[in-house]
Amino acid sequence: MTESNYNEITSLLCDRLSTLTNSNIEITPDTNLISQLSIDSIKLLNLIMEIEDTFDVSIPINALADVQTVRELADLVYKIKFAS
Repeated sequence: MTESNYNEITSLLCDRLSTLTNSNIEITPDTNLISQLSIDSIKLLNLIMEIEDTFDVSIPINALADVQTVRELADLVYKIKFAS
């Protein structure tokens, strides 16, 4: 795993999530998307579309079933982007 690419993905996710939510929670890789940030399906789909555009990837919707934290989402994006 290239540290700089992974950190870029994580940083972008944290930045985008902070603008999508109205909470004052500090967003870290361990932040839970649903229980702590109250990300609903609409916000999640908007975030996924932004991620796909930014990183030129296609994220299968069924791959999101196991994603609960920012770190898990970053792992998924990294795996899809750099697995080939």
